[in-house]
Amino acid sequence: MPAMLARRRGRGGRLALAGIGLLGLALAPLRAQQASGGEAIGERRSMTAARLSAAPVLDGEVLADPAWETAVPSGGFVQSAPDEGEPASERTEVRVGFDDETLFVGVVCYDRDPAKIIVAERRRDASLDESDSFTIVLDAYSDRQSGFVFGTNPAGIEFDGQVTGATEGGLSAGNAFNRSWDAVWEVRTRVSELGWSAEFAIPFRTLRYARNGAARWGINFQRNIRRRNETSFWAPLARQLNLYWVSLAGDLEGVEAPAQRNLKWTPYALVKGRREGVAGGATASDSDAGLDVKYGVTPGVTLDATLNTDFAQVEADEQQINLDRFNLFFPEKRPFFLENAGLFSIGVAEELELFFSRRIGLGPQGQEIPIVGGLRLSGKAGANNLGLLYMRADEAADVAPRNDFAVARYSRDLPNRSAIGAMFVGREGAGRLAGADDTNRTYGLDGRWGIGEYGQVSGFVARTDTPGIREDDHAFRLAARYDSETLAYSVGYTEVGEGFNPEVGFLARRGYRKPDAFILYRIRPEKTWGLQELRPHVSYRGFWGFDDFQETGYLHVDNHWEWRNGYELHTGVNFTREGVREPFEIVPGVVVPPGTYDHEDLQLVFFTNRGAPAGFELRITAGGIFGGDRVALAPSLRLRAGEAFNGELGWTHNDVDLPGGSFETNLGRLRLSYSFTPRVFVQALAQYNDRADRWATNLRFGRLQSANTGLFVVYDEARDLGSAGTGVPDRSLIVKYSRLFDVLR
Repeated sequence: MPAMLARRRGRGGRLALAGIGLLGLALAPLRAQQASGGEAIGERRSMTAARLSAAPVLDGEVLADPAWETAVPSGGFVQSAPDEGEPASERTEVRVGFDDETLFVGVVCYDRDPAKIIVAERRRDASLDESDSFTIVLDAYSDRQSGFVFGTNPAGIEFDGQVTGATEGGLSAGNAFNRSWDAVWEVRTRVSELGWSAEFAIPFRTLRYARNGAARWGINFQRNIRRRNETSFWAPLARQLNLYWVSLAGDLEGVEAPAQRNLKWTPYALVKGRREGVAGGATASDSDAGLDVKYGVTPGVTLDATLNTDFAQVEADEQQINLDRFNLFFPEKRPFFLENAGLFSIGVAEELELFFSRRIGLGPQGQEIPIVGGLRLSGKAGANNLGLLYMRADEAADVAPRNDFAVARYSRDLPNRSAIGAMFVGREGAGRLAGADDTNRTYGLDGRWGIGEYGQVSGFVARTDTPGIREDDHAFRLAARYDSETLAYSVGYTEVGEGFNPEVGFLARRGYRKPDAFILYRIRPEKTWGLQELRPHVSYRGFWGFDDFQETGYLHVDNHWEWRNGYELHTGVNFTREGVREPFEIVPGVVVPPGTYDHEDLQLVFFTNRGAPAGFELRITAGGIFGGDRVALAPSLRLRAGEAFNGELGWTHNDVDLPGGSFETNLGRLRLSYSFTPRVFVQALAQYNDRADRWATNLRFGRLQSANTGLFVVYDEARDLGSAGTGVPDRSLIVKYSRLFDVLR
């Protein structure tokens, strides 16, 4: 391993490092490209859905099916990249029709060179970013703040998700997108000498919409041509926006959506076996069954019920190594909790969340806690958004008592991406493991105010009620952001009291005041070095205790260099401060003493075209940490064979030299997937963590039916090799089958 970089503490060293991060700003000859041609961004487009005399035959042959003859095609797609404002390089025609039960969308993606069409994957819900693809967003509520997403690529995968109201979660994010929403619908595709085409059949019972079945819905379409890194939209969007900005979608007129109530049952059964990871460990087997029910109370409001809830098919968490003294964040992956998750969200992502569903059914170390069942009522009624959730988790010996969880959420949409709302989160323990007053409550109010087309002010206030904690149990945040085609910036302030205790939420740290700011400038060079865009930017966040002791300071100066061929380079420098109040053991045997540590580090990120059959990524961070030095390397290699096989090998290495000792950490990850068809796949995730000296393997086979139900076979193996482990693998095998039944349409 190369020697550690010497620490730079002088003013000259700081300025030299900052100069690297701001190098892009020094390129005066580069001129920003002016949008030209195409339709003006912001002009609302419209198209009309036709009532079809017969349902199309779903085979991808749009032009050959007489059922589409009455549907008028719409085109005129406009690029957002690489040539913003220019007409799309290839013609796209979209037709929309319907009958009494189903909404149909037919698209012809013309391509003058079909042999160059790129298809990266054919597994359900696989990312469409690295493929030629076509995606739809439907604002069926006509509220300009939410929508349903359906997409595919030439291999015919089913990609779906939900868009919920605009949140603070990052500039250019538009609205929050939940890709774990799985719906009942179908798509078929065909590649021909014209290019490729697709036919979507989306049952009205899959959608949620106003009770009166408003005849005007919001709609937009996105087409990706991957070999050109081209993204174009039917309703044009500026370069910094994405499809989920439903406030700028076009209009779909003429839809006659039926008044409906529907009932779906999804029973499951599973068998599982486990062999303990000890010498001579016993093998145990078990079986189980459960049921999920979905009932459409109105076309816009749904009641979900779950009994003996199980998530055996969910992929294992990716392991992390903590080189700090604050809580790590692991994302929620369980489908029941991810549906309509955006509705229940208040807070700052991965830092402070009033409700975090991983607190239900999972222990502090990731242990599974049986979930007896629960209910969720969620949806929209006019401008009102409602979410009610009740769950019961059973007692788990030495982990947690029986707990009842309740969440109530209400918000009201206001004009121009604005809203106001409130939320309650409660937990109540019961049974022999619970304390005398084992309860916790969280109360929150939030709002956002859209200003013009690209501005927004947002914030929330919250407090908790925990027996024995009566002071400093508050939290609040106020933030403002603006994101135009060339300039983006944000400012915010967060405060969290020492006694703020959201036990059914997530809190990385408590007892702090945090100001933060961000500014970014986008430059579109005009045919210079093959560059597509430069994004110089500066961000800052600082955490102070209420005694004015600074616990963390982070100033980031960077420039992103994006080329038209898909390559990208990030050149940054970070100025950091860590204030340690109490000694902590960063790894076994190495202690960081109290003190204030000021450092600088260089940061480089490079990756090749992610749509190519082979890709490489490298992340390097080199500089100071807690009075010493660190070099962190994170290379990864991606391989693709057609649309069926995808593999990724990644390694994260830290070489740390501290006054209290030196150490290295390594975290390896191998991810493989093979899709026999868009609904039949096998996946593998193998991980090695040398801090825990632990190997873990997760293998999954899936044969899907409607809405991500079907047959799953899951094999897990973990092997502890360290002094505390036995080296004997802990193995488990689960076979689960679920099926969706439409009982009432």
